[in-house]
Amino acid sequence: MKSLKEFIPLWKLIKEEKVKLIVASSLILIAGIAEIATGYLNGAAVESITNMALKNAVIYLLIYLGIELLSHAIIENYAGAMLEKIESKLTRKLGYYTYEKALNMPSYAYEEKTSGEVINRITTDADSLSFSFGHLLSAVSSLIGSLVVIIYIFINSWIVGLEIVIFVLLLFLIIRKYNPILKQAHKERKEKQDNFTSLVTESIRGIREIKTLGIKNSLLKDMTDIIKSIFQKSKNEIDVRKGFTLQTRILKGFLEVGVFITCVILIYYKQISLTFFISMTYYVYRYMWLIENFNNLTQTYQKLVVSLGRVNEILENRLYEDEKYGEKEISKTKGIIEFKDVTFGYPNEQITLNKFNLVLEPNKKIAIVGKSGQGKSTLFNLITRIFDPIEGQILLDGVNIKDLTEISLRKNISIIRQEPFIFNRTIKENFKLIDSRIPLATIRKYTKMAYLDDYIMSLPKKYDTVLGESGVNLSGGQKQRLSIARTLAKESKVILFDEATSALDNQSQEYIKQAIDNLTKSHTVVIVAHRLSTIMDADVIHIVDQGKIVASGTHDELLKTNEIYKNLYETESLNS
Repeated sequence: MKSLKEFIPLWKLIKEEKVKLIVASSLILIAGIAEIATGYLNGAAVESITNMALKNAVIYLLIYLGIELLSHAIIENYAGAMLEKIESKLTRKLGYYTYEKALNMPSYAYEEKTSGEVINRITTDADSLSFSFGHLLSAVSSLIGSLVVIIYIFINSWIVGLEIVIFVLLLFLIIRKYNPILKQAHKERKEKQDNFTSLVTESIRGIREIKTLGIKNSLLKDMTDIIKSIFQKSKNEIDVRKGFTLQTRILKGFLEVGVFITCVILIYYKQISLTFFISMTYYVYRYMWLIENFNNLTQTYQKLVVSLGRVNEILENRLYEDEKYGEKEISKTKGIIEFKDVTFGYPNEQITLNKFNLVLEPNKKIAIVGKSGQGKSTLFNLITRIFDPIEGQILLDGVNIKDLTEISLRKNISIIRQEPFIFNRTIKENFKLIDSRIPLATIRKYTKMAYLDDYIMSLPKKYDTVLGESGVNLSGGQKQRLSIARTLAKESKVILFDEATSALDNQSQEYIKQAIDNLTKSHTVVIVAHRLSTIMDADVIHIVDQGKIVASGTHDELLKTNEIYKNLYETESLNS
């Protein structure tokens, strides 16, 4: 079966637990097969009573009690606990590896996939493994036991045996019909659940904007629409299950009545013994339970296959390949960035950069400006390898950045965005993520360089202050300065500022400007800016237009020689 392929990656995780899994599985199978004897023992005890053999009846019942206690109270209980522990461990492993793979997916993947979809695959889908082994082994145990029972039944009456085989075949046909329908219904509901998780995640992170923009009712309407959609998909799934359950229960009813009527007729004509008849009153319910178990297992299996399929899309790189890095290290970085004949266009869009060439030198304040949509921020996406060029090379100290190890690339190049991401941890812990051993004195050294230490020390808990979701407890300027200090802790040689001051007040902008000026002395500092007032003192300003550098110079030089720059400056002055 094609769906069985989804379990192959799971086997890699099971290997460490295979001995325990084999032991637990064997115990459950032994208990299940041992329990078969109880039907015969019941029948033998009843027939002994009818023959006035009280001693034999008591012996049969005591053996029955011993098997029940051993199989249910001891073996199944112990094996079930083992399975639960194995499942819990595997579920946590599956969640961890899915999370790890999600972190290794290329950054652009998150522009195509919603956060809710990825979150659900890591959490809900990875957790779907819980109790699945128990269901599966229970069904396998029941099936093996039922095969043993059917042999016993055929030995005593081929008519009853054939009757049961026909019912089981009918069950198989029903399951075969409903399996793909159940799978599709569950898959559609999971997709709608992704939308629900995305909206919740987005709303919690943007709670302040929601309140200040007064858009709560709009989001509640969106949530209502999503919930209605989930309800409709759930209703469809329930209707499919209802049809499946109805047919299997009708089948069970006919099996029960049919077998009992057949047995009554056969015992009337003395074709079977009383022991066999009493045994069948037990075994027929075993087959009814088998049908019920397979009913539940089918539904559980289809849900599990859908969830594993969604997880495996990440684990096996079916959606996106892992980011690939080279093997070269740069120990003492000079910080020279060079674009050599770089051509790039975003997926399904026109070419943004065409045979682009540029050298960014260290120890200078370098600015890149231009009209919107001309590729300024794209340069930073390429330097940080969020995207790779279609053609050409980007070099760091003469080494193609594709050939660098991940550690070497990330350590040497950092970016500070207009809205930097601050983790919902303490200020100190935000730095500990960079270096777990970094002392507080070193953290304070960097925050002083970013003109933030005085503010932090004025807080009641100082560096143990929790910053809230996305640094919600900080102003825009404070977040920028914390981001700069955190980047300094990386000791990156190349620092990119992507519109880093465009939304700040004058005082915050001045703090950031001073921090940038200090960095220029020992780093390669590159700034993409819309507000020309923030980069007028840059050592060199490059103008990007239609995917190429069309002019370079200082502010004064470009005002005199370049019409694009002059228009940008005059437009900003007029707006001011």
